[in-house]
Amino acid sequence: MLYFALWTKHSGCLLKGGGVFDLRDLYQQVIVDHNKNPRNYGILAEANHHADGHNPLCGDQLHIDILTDDEGKIIDARFEGEGCAISVASASLMTEAMKGKSVAEFETLFDAFQHMVTADLDAMANEEVLGKLTVLAGVKEFPSRIKCAILCWHTSRTALADKKEVAVTE
Repeated sequence: MLYFALWTKHSGCLLKGGGVFDLRDLYQQVIVDHNKNPRNYGILAEANHHADGHNPLCGDQLHIDILTDDEGKIIDARFEGEGCAISVASASLMTEAMKGKSVAEFETLFDAFQHMVTADLDAMANEEVLGKLTVLAGVKEFPSRIKCAILCWHTSRTALADKKEVAVTE
């Protein structure tokens, strides 16, 4: 559970237990954790959707495997590849968030995430839709890292559309 309801967007801090907690510390901790211990890392042999992605600016390369059922519900998702901490953490968080969602719900999640990391700095993330993914909102403060965070999202969208091209962030 995140504490965004108490966050003051101008200070970048929130109150917790009578003290001040800097949200950048939270972003950093979550990104480091998901980079060092990525969830859903590896090949998904039974996947019925696959795609590769590449971020030429950072050198991130990623492969996404997704398993959907006959109704279009995402049963499982995994990724593998090489990338910076933000790219790996974003893929780890995304694969956790997309499980159990329909393809249409994934598209809603995609749109909300894309808006969160590309909107004006003062724009608030849609926590109701994004949940734990809001920890990546701080990426928008570093424009050169936005493409690192969205590579896995574009790659998953390419996989679910059964396109054979390599997904890019350009």
